[in-house]
Amino acid sequence: MDKQTVMASYADRFPEASPRYALGLLVVYLCWWVVLAVNPLYPDDWLLENVLVAIAVPLACYSHLRIRFSAYTLGALFLFLCLHALGAHYTYAEVPYRQWLGLAMDGRNHFDRGVHFLFGLLVMPAYLELLSRRAALQGIWRAIVPIAFLMAQSELYEIIEWQAALRFGGELGMAYLGTQGDVWDAQKDSAAAALGAVTGLLMYKAAFRLCRRPDMPGPR
Repeated sequence: MDKQTVMASYADRFPEASPRYALGLLVVYLCWWVVLAVNPLYPDDWLLENVLVAIAVPLACYSHLRIRFSAYTLGALFLFLCLHALGAHYTYAEVPYRQWLGLAMDGRNHFDRGVHFLFGLLVMPAYLELLSRRAALQGIWRAIVPIAFLMAQSELYEIIEWQAALRFGGELGMAYLGTQGDVWDAQKDSAAAALGAVTGLLMYKAAFRLCRRPDMPGPR
């Protein structure tokens, strides 16, 4: 197997996103973001939550222009960003999903933990495609490296949350941190992201085996 085939083995398993599809997702996301920017529950927390978005969205657009993500990956990133916009509007600890679904309102609000899991699940495809184009990984390293990158990003976010809570303190710090009284919240969130990353890797690999062309080698 030559180097080009190895590097393409992740990125080519789904059709490259068409420009119309990519632009459509961006427009829909921006409209969704604008709607949720109106009257957020805690305006200062909303601003903090969107600092990283102001970095991540242009970076994702730039990365797509350079390597051309698949439609699968762009759809996953779109879904995660929409969920984050929802969390920023209400704060992650107060998204009223239980009220929407008619569930009991007692106990912890699990939207925060769920989105940490979905971060791993939905961002993993982007890491797989990015690394497959920029690093000729082989064997078990094709699983270990993207998972390690994603876990490191998750841990970095927890550190940023902690520092922001120390810096701003009070209601804003607690709203941004969103621990809901759990002293192990950061560790549990990181574990959820790691589990999501492993699940995302397995789902991506399974989807390839279902959709691959006969001449494409499968992931090892």
